[in-house]
Amino acid sequence: MQDVELEYIPKMNNGLFIACFEGWGNALDISMGMAQFLIKELGAEYLGKLTTDPFYVMKERRPVIEVVEGNLRKLKPPGCELYIVDKTRVGRDIIVLKGEEPDIQWFRFADSILSLCRVAGVKTVVSCGGMLDNTHYTDTMLSVVASNQEIIDSLPIENPSLIDYAGQSSIHSTLHYEAKKREFGCIGFYCHCPAYLQGITHFGLLAYLGKLLSRWAGFELNTDELSTAWINVKKQIQEAIEQNPELRSFVNEIKKNRGKAKLEPHKRDDKIINLEDYLNF
Repeated sequence: MQDVELEYIPKMNNGLFIACFEGWGNALDISMGMAQFLIKELGAEYLGKLTTDPFYVMKERRPVIEVVEGNLRKLKPPGCELYIVDKTRVGRDIIVLKGEEPDIQWFRFADSILSLCRVAGVKTVVSCGGMLDNTHYTDTMLSVVASNQEIIDSLPIENPSLIDYAGQSSIHSTLHYEAKKREFGCIGFYCHCPAYLQGITHFGLLAYLGKLLSRWAGFELNTDELSTAWINVKKQIQEAIEQNPELRSFVNEIKKNRGKAKLEPHKRDDKIINLEDYLNF
């Protein structure tokens, strides 16, 4: 398990590994928001981290420091942290990865993670994310990619949206590809996020994803906090739409074309309105 620094080596039964990355696939904070919520709600404990130096270009992703009255208090380099939940708490052994998408050596990164999964007794690798799309802000659209049809058939939803895509990928795809080669079960859940909602966390999609993930994987997860947060955020979105005719026209047009969203990454243009100009969170 090169490049993995652990407090201890866990021994799990039918373990679940959930990877959540900042970077590509973190539209509207879906990936990192899910990691943070799982860690908090499930009472996950710190397990360890991935070594920083092999995977990040420091000149591009500089460490963050804290200086108080000339005294250097903290230095936090980029990286990924690992948290663990015991099945006695929620009904399933779970490891959650929370961190930044690595810049380089993706296959070495995947190998380090999957070596840990093998030793720890993980059976299934999951990734969670969000992608920008032309969807209505109240929609709960989600697409999946899985290692086999059996996993797809096990999902608690009828006719799941399956990804058809050819193009540039991310660490998610590398991790899944290598996991499948090693005969892990693997699946990725990706929420379709409205592209005109920039700079916010879409708690509605997080609640939907959390319910689906926990139901499918067989662990307990209360998403009431997310649902309540979404009620408040949605109210502000609705008010912003009512106050801006251009935005209202744009969103109404999307509403008319529901169900026609495409997987291709959304390309921003002059018609896209950044809701950060209207919302106050």
